[in-house]
Order: sequence, then C-alpha cells, then structure tokens
Amino acid sequence: MRLLYNLGILGYGAAAGLMSLFNEKAGQWVNGRKGWKAYLRQKIAAGEKYIWIHCASLGEFEQGRPVIEEFGKSMPEYRILLTFFSPSGYEIRKNYPGADIVCYLPLDTPWNAASFVSIVSPSMAVFVKYEFWNNFIRVLNKKAIPLYLVSGIFRAGQHFFRWYGAFFRKILFRFSHIFVQDERSFKLLRGIGLQNVSLAGDTRFDRVVEIAGSAGEIPLLDNFRGGEKLFLAGSSWKPDEEIIARYVNRDPMKMKWVFAPHEIDESNIARLEALFSTTVVRFSRLTKENSGSRVLIIDNIGMLSSAYRYAFIAAIGGGFGKGIHNILEAACWGVPVMFGPNYTNFREAVDLIGRNGAACFRTFEEFSDLADRWLSDDDYYLKSSGTASDYVRQNAGATQVIMSKIRVK
Repeated sequence: MRLLYNLGILGYGAAAGLMSLFNEKAGQWVNGRKGWKAYLRQKIAAGEKYIWIHCASLGEFEQGRPVIEEFGKSMPEYRILLTFFSPSGYEIRKNYPGADIVCYLPLDTPWNAASFVSIVSPSMAVFVKYEFWNNFIRVLNKKAIPLYLVSGIFRAGQHFFRWYGAFFRKILFRFSHIFVQDERSFKLLRGIGLQNVSLAGDTRFDRVVEIAGSAGEIPLLDNFRGGEKLFLAGSSWKPDEEIIARYVNRDPMKMKWVFAPHEIDESNIARLEALFSTTVVRFSRLTKENSGSRVLIIDNIGMLSSAYRYAFIAAIGGGFGKGIHNILEAACWGVPVMFGPNYTNFREAVDLIGRNGAACFRTFEEFSDLADRWLSDDDYYLKSSGTASDYVRQNAGATQVIMSKIRVK
C-alpha cells in the first residue's frame, strides 16, 4: 500500500505539471514549489526553534489561526513556519504577519519529506483538520517530533474506518494527539483503538469571537444603513444572488441590501449590478451623497466579517455549489442566517438549523417566506437572533483545550 500511495503522489504531481500549462491555479501550485529547498535554507535561522503549522487551504488556515496566534502569545521563543497545500491559501496569506516563514508544502514524497524535516528541524508540528500526508508524518514520527491534528473531523465512510483502511489507520496512530470538533469524530477514533484523542471543539468559534471583539466600525456602511434594517449577502455566488435579487426587485424599500460577492473581479461585479432594477452603488464609490441607493456591493476583500455587525438578516453563499462559506462570522453578532441546500457537511449549519438560528432555502418562494417571517414576527426573530449568538459563545474555547495538552520536543 505504501508503494501505491507513493505512486499516487507522483502521479498527482505529474498531472499538476501537465495542467499547469493551461490552468493558472495549477501553475501557481507547481511554480510555487520550485526551489523550495533553497528557499527554506535561506529563511531558516540557525539556532532558532520552529513550530511548523500546516493547512491545506484558506479555510483550514482560519481554523488554525487561533492556535497560531496563541503560540505567538504564550510561546514567543518559537518561530512559526506556516505551509499551505493549495494556492488559494498561500496566495492570500503569504504575507500573514503571524508567521515568520510562509511557503508551499512540497509534494509528499519520501525524499521531499526527509529533506523538509531535516532543513526545518521543527520542535513541533501541527496539522489542521484534514491533512494526512503519510511520508511527512512518518518522518516526524521517526524523529520523535510531536505532531498534533487540530479541528479534526471524521466520518464513518472515510477510509480510516473501512475494512481496507489499515494503512491509513497507521497514519492516525502516528499523531501525538488528535483534537476533534465533535463527539461523532471522537467515538470513531476511540472505536479503532486510538486513545490520544480529545473532544476540543472547533477553533473557528474562538476566531469569530475574537473578530467580533476587535472589529472596527465602518462609518460609510453605517451611514448607508441609516435607520433601516439591513440585509447582507456574504460570500455570495450567482445562484444565491439571482434568488435574492428577485426578492429585492419586488420591494427594494423593504430593507437596505448589501452584497459581498465571493468573486470581486470587474466582470462579476458588473453582472451582479445588472440584476437589480433599483439604485446600486459599489462600496469603492460610496459617499454620503449616494448613500440613499438601495443596494450596495462590497467590492473589496477584508471587511465582510466586520460588516455583519450592521446586518438584520444574513444570507451566506456557497449553498448551491460545493458548500456554504463561514456562517459563524454572522451568527456571532446575533444575526439569523440563511443559505442554500448544500450545508449538511457543516456541523454549525446543521446545529443552528436545529435550534432555529438558521434556515435553508432552495427556491425563491422558500427564501421569500423565510425573509418575510423574520421581518414580520418579532418574537421569532429575537429567538433566532439570540440562538445564533449564544451558539457561538457556548462553543468557544477549543484553543485553550488544545494549548493545555500540546508539548514541544
């Protein structure tokens, strides 16, 4: 099985190289790894101690971020090496100030893993959520370097728990400790005999509570809202936007409307603007003079998490695609959230729907019914709002559970 795994890794690398000829992200993936040994040798400071954090992409980084920043506060004598597998994480966070070095993770071959660990010589490694690279884990284990998985989440159908999964189960047993998000994952790991596992929760709750506590005001957005209720569509995609725009056009005076699309290139912003039959302004062009427009499009990256504080209702995008984006950033402000049907792999969405702090819509009619009820039924709205904020705060604290158990070499 190990031979098959390594052949699969080499095949993946070859396929990425071929795709890089005509695909931009594949090109970033391949080119970003070129010269990685020389880069690390240049960046690693002699005599310094390093903690290595690895995240697959941007979403995993956000889950690992509270732990990274806690390392900076409580263990300042260690430097932070942050690696990414995906360009969507690296390209956005390559200048992240909480890490001393940021780079791509080399392809998981036996020789790359041995060279990487030899150059870095980390005092500890932390992988976030889904990362199970056999060769890197084997080398860390062989060198007795503590290795932790944080915000892990497991499902019964994964290969770890199947009859043919012995090879993959060995990977799990090489972790010094695994911190999982939910009881289901805890029971699955205990069921295969793994003892070094703790039910810590999801570190994203800690992150959104921190964001809410330090969020700055956005005076232009506050002025745009005025004394009206505000609807915010966060990380929206075309299917979400077309349903919501239909509702907006039916009665644009019902609320003020803000859209923060996931893609902010000019062609997508222009497409979104064209959906509305009422007045629209982009945030980059917003002034006190044109703040009477009914629809505002946020055409920047970085302000969405703070913008939710002004919302009365939020819709989170992605539910008509691969999966919903972060609903906790809105919920922590006590904002009821709605989203499309692809949410079942997101525990927080399932939990909030069960508690009436969130709702799912599949059609315009369902969206309309949900929005109308939150707007017209004060008692129902207040219960949903309180449920959303309480849920986030009740689930915070995973970072401290993790920090209380980790040890460096």
